[in-house]
Amino acid sequence: MVFEVSERTSNLIREEIELAKTEVSEKVTTLARGSAVGIAAGVFAFLALILLMHSFALGVASLFGWGAWAGYLLEGVLFILVAAGAGYFAYSSFEKTGAPIPTEAIEEAQKTKALLTPGDES
Repeated sequence: MVFEVSERTSNLIREEIELAKTEVSEKVTTLARGSAVGIAAGVFAFLALILLMHSFALGVASLFGWGAWAGYLLEGVLFILVAAGAGYFAYSSFEKTGAPIPTEAIEEAQKTKALLTPGDES
């Protein structure tokens, strides 16, 4: 009987470890996929901005009768604001996901420990 309990406990612990590995793997995969798509989107947006920034700066300068430098200055300020907004969005996205911690596996391990520990009513 003691051998059977010990064997079942070992099997349970192995299953808990496997659950933790699977959970961490899923979270890391999701973070990696999201990061790759975010990087690709950033590259394409950057390339589009290169094509548009000259026309925008020269168009603003022409519209208001300014020199080209003023149009580029205004454009630079706008790009700084866009970059700050994008940085904040990226930061909040990573904060929502959090670290790849196997929370479900930890909860199950704590329940298992509570069941196997005699006299512990936590």
